[in-house]
Amino acid sequence: MDESDEWQPTLPEALLPVLFLVIALSSSVYLFGEDSSYGPNQIALFAASGLTLILAWRRGFKWAELERAMAESVGSTVNAILILLVVGALIGSWILSGTVPAMIYYGLLLIDPSAFYITACVVCALSSLAIGSSWSTIGTVGLALVGMAGALGLPLDITVGAIVSGAYFGDKMSPLSDTTNLAPAIAGGDLFTHIRHMMWTTFPAIAIAMTVYGLLGLGIEGRGDDQRLATMLPVLKTQFSIGPHLLLPVCVTVFLAVRKVPALPAMMLTTVTGILFAFLFQREVMAAFAGGDGFGALVTAQWTVLFAGFEAQTGDQVLNELLSRGGMSGMLTTVWLVISAVTFGALLERLGLLQRLVAGILASARSSGGLIVATVLSCIGTNIVAADQYISIVVPGRAYRLEFRRRGLAPENLSRALEDAGTVTSPLVPWNTCGAFIFGVVGVSAFVYAPYCFFNLISPVLSAIYGVVNFKIVRLPAPASQAAG
Repeated sequence: MDESDEWQPTLPEALLPVLFLVIALSSSVYLFGEDSSYGPNQIALFAASGLTLILAWRRGFKWAELERAMAESVGSTVNAILILLVVGALIGSWILSGTVPAMIYYGLLLIDPSAFYITACVVCALSSLAIGSSWSTIGTVGLALVGMAGALGLPLDITVGAIVSGAYFGDKMSPLSDTTNLAPAIAGGDLFTHIRHMMWTTFPAIAIAMTVYGLLGLGIEGRGDDQRLATMLPVLKTQFSIGPHLLLPVCVTVFLAVRKVPALPAMMLTTVTGILFAFLFQREVMAAFAGGDGFGALVTAQWTVLFAGFEAQTGDQVLNELLSRGGMSGMLTTVWLVISAVTFGALLERLGLLQRLVAGILASARSSGGLIVATVLSCIGTNIVAADQYISIVVPGRAYRLEFRRRGLAPENLSRALEDAGTVTSPLVPWNTCGAFIFGVVGVSAFVYAPYCFFNLISPVLSAIYGVVNFKIVRLPAPASQAAG
């Protein structure tokens, strides 16, 4: 029998790679600032993986089994990586087709800047609730809202915080969401019982968040910089053929989601819709982008935005920055970050270090409230260490499921805690798959927007408080023999 089969890691051994990662990532942010997500964080994660491999080698693990664990973990992210690449293509095609410019144009006409943050939160919440995907919402509606904020001169950190808050509220409460289905499945509960139980923490959290966004908008006067709008709106209409029909690709996205078409083929179809709309309505834009109006030039324009993104030449510097984005190649740094993070998480799980950390937290949870607090902390910690929201639901869910039952707590208590802390804190970690996705789409790091994701910050706090004060904690019915006695 290998030594690795008998090894039970101690708590200091389990903490060593995690502490090294924290130091490495902190150094990365200190030295490189907002640019840390463009490579330095990836190096920090690979260095932490290297330290973990040394620990595994010293404990007798064979390279073949470690390699298999890393390969399986990276393989589990293939769908997310493909979605990232397709979203890059979708953004490029939607800008070229005029869909994103039209969303920005009508948004600037309709949205009062003093209510912008709360409106962004509500719009993203409704969109995500309807389609069950925070990623799809952020990659489409969220991208347009970022463009509006830039045009109005509003800070992007607060804007992205409001977008993420709304998107994750809708994702968390939608029966179409994969995490909303995963949490009760892991906890051993029922989907709609889970959703009803989440209302007690989710609605107060979003109400508080929207109140704060409303207060933050009070300092923005009237229509904002009218001169800026007077300049940008005509430029948008001159550069693109703007009309309400250009919003149809958004409707296609919602329709496919309601029909429960999986995310990847749905994104591909909406990208094709963008390509079709560009050929139908934006021939002049395509010709200017490709430097020719022949059929070959138009195909080249479409091909280019899919892999390299759109590069705007509007004469307005702000609009150029807003509309020059997209393309699959623009997502490669994000893909690198995802692979680096899940590789480290896979090694921690294979060596039993992640389970040891969770067990250490469980040992300190002596009351029902303490158990719920332990679950919340475990989910947050797993999001930071394993860098994946699904792992943050599955690992603590498996670890605590029997303990919840042993203490007479209904499954919906566990599933609510898993979502309150696992699902919603994932975008707050820059190297998590969710934080990496958001950075790839809007170009703003979680280091910058996380302090303004009020819903995501409040939800785990409320969940922990409810557990401590024993508020809305559902008990399992007593066994028949016990009830008779």
